[in-house]
Amino acid sequence: MYSRVMSTSTADRLIESTRELLWERGYVGTSPKAIQRHAGAGQGSMYHHFTGKPDLALAAIRRTAGELWATAEGVLNSPGTPYERIAAYLLRERDVLRGCPVGRLTMDPDVIASDELRAPVDEMLDRLRERLAGIVEEGQEQGQFAPSLDAEEIAATIVATVQGGYVLARASGSPAAFDTGVRGLLALLAPLR
Repeated sequence: MYSRVMSTSTADRLIESTRELLWERGYVGTSPKAIQRHAGAGQGSMYHHFTGKPDLALAAIRRTAGELWATAEGVLNSPGTPYERIAAYLLRERDVLRGCPVGRLTMDPDVIASDELRAPVDEMLDRLRERLAGIVEEGQEQGQFAPSLDAEEIAATIVATVQGGYVLARASGSPAAFDTGVRGLLALLAPLR
């Protein structure tokens, strides 16, 4: 029992360390030695739990995508009108200058080149677009959004605004660019009167 608890703890430390390093350095910049050092785990522990760096990176990417999805779902399922829920998603607190831990992976050539590593990123973004499209459709049914809007296009625009906002904020060194993009999109989506 004791060794099982310790081994779960080591695996979690390895996954959390990999998540952090992937966000900071990307896949290429995250070496197994750096992961082990960050996690306070030895090489034997790493290879006891994972077959190698790709296996560990996949576990880390899946966990990150899962947590981001849970956060988005929590906001999008909150009470309020469809517009208010979309606004809450767009305005939720983020570490804008650090970027999106999932979105940044799309700029990593090694992640994009691997169907396996890219899959959880793509799946999470697809689920988010589908959920947002459903909320837009709900708003159309309630007369809040114009019936002529294409819900899937609006959902893609929302995701693109968030991801592009991260890029603009990081490039300028200021969250103002992110905030400006969000305010502009919310003005365009303002409910019909």
